Amino acid sequence: MTMIKKPYLLLAILAAAAVAIYAFYRPTQEPGSGPAMVNVTVPELTETAKQGQQLFNANCAQCHGRNAAGQNGVAPPLVHKFYEPSHHGDISFHRAAKFGVRAHHWRFGNMPPVEGIKDDDVSKIVAYVRELQRANGIH
Repeated sequence: MTMIKKPYLLLAILAAAAVAIYAFYRPTQEPGSGPAMVNVTVPELTETAKQGQQLFNANCAQCHGRNAAGQNGVAPPLVHKFYEPSHHGDISFHRAAKFGVRAHHWRFGNMPPVEGIKDDDVSKIVAYVRELQRANGIH
């Protein structure tokens, strides 16, 4: 092989590796298009949780699905034992919204930060998620 062909071969190998890595770690579907991962019973919500539900729908449901049921191939359900308070306390939700999260329980890829959301709004979202969790036997 000539010297000129070696860099092209190396570039082709690197490009193939990059495509393979992207295909492995990216969500398999566009946000909002995946089927729910769990069935969620929605209880009668407190006023704070109702506000949290509206905020969740505006900021989180596109990925985490209606009623935090997750979306197969997109993002995990938050009504799941992984997110019970003893494993992911309320501060975890605040940090996830503010800073994003590296994938660690699921293979959906990293979660980006939620742009423009306020701490008070996240607190209301957490109240909503916690009420959903309680109603579904998570804690």
